[in-house]
Amino acid sequence: MDRFHQMQVFVAVAESRGFAAGARRLGMSAPAVTRAVAALEEDLGVRLLQRTTRSVRMTEAGQRYLEDARRILAEVADADEVASGVTGVPRGNLALTAPVIFGNVFVTPVIVEYLRQYPETTVDARLVDRAVNLVDEGLDLGIRIGELADSSLRAIRVGAVRAVLVASPGYLARAGRPETPEELSDHTLITSSAVSFGNNWRFRGSSGDRAVRIEPRLRVTSNYAAITAAAEGFGITRVLSYQVAAQVSQGELEYVLTNHEPPAIPVNIVHQQGRHTTVKVRAFIDLLAERLRAQKQTVRTTGARN
Repeated sequence: MDRFHQMQVFVAVAESRGFAAGARRLGMSAPAVTRAVAALEEDLGVRLLQRTTRSVRMTEAGQRYLEDARRILAEVADADEVASGVTGVPRGNLALTAPVIFGNVFVTPVIVEYLRQYPETTVDARLVDRAVNLVDEGLDLGIRIGELADSSLRAIRVGAVRAVLVASPGYLARAGRPETPEELSDHTLITSSAVSFGNNWRFRGSSGDRAVRIEPRLRVTSNYAAITAAAEGFGITRVLSYQVAAQVSQGELEYVLTNHEPPAIPVNIVHQQGRHTTVKVRAFIDLLAERLRAQKQTVRTTGARN
């Protein structure tokens, strides 16, 4: 059996965490996928996957082989697309990740535009409020909001956003508008674990940066929920500026303590380093970067208040 084919099947099964899911991804039958992986393990003389009745887990050898197989398959794809020249047409599946609200508002319209422009492509978009490991989950690129840790990923900065406090006009009329961060202790606060502000909110003032310990009355796991609770007049929440741009423009929410906002938070497109960037990835990155940099009202100028 062709080793390249075996690698493709193994990677699909490993990334999908199951033979049936891997088969659906490849458009193959489950028995054919099972035979391909079994033949690969027999040829290598090592068990790559640990099967149970409920799940498929990689062995230590399987994890190492997965990393090598991904690299080899990616290099072959790179070579194919580079050989086709810079005029090659984007084709194949593009896998990406972005935060939920940012993905809904800014990335999804670009995905639709990309798919319409390049009919030989498909897109798998994972919109989640967590830092996804591109390599481990087999993704081509992602949107990261925040300072980047040192890694092998290449980053392209496309804008910035603000960490803002918001509350409804009704709440502010009833409870008063705080003038200093320390006055937040007298207010009803809402936090979301989907953003990484924690319970020590940082602020900037004339005397320098400082952190204020807050005690939330309501803790939620969704930015949507925190914004909804604030819009309902329950209290003050801290989110990212783009997440409440619509509610602020419609008068449902108002900014609070704008003179104490911390520095702008960068927005980056990140993708894996390599000798070449495939045509499909480069085409999407170029389109997304252009569209995001053009979003001056909601992405760029929201980070200009430094």
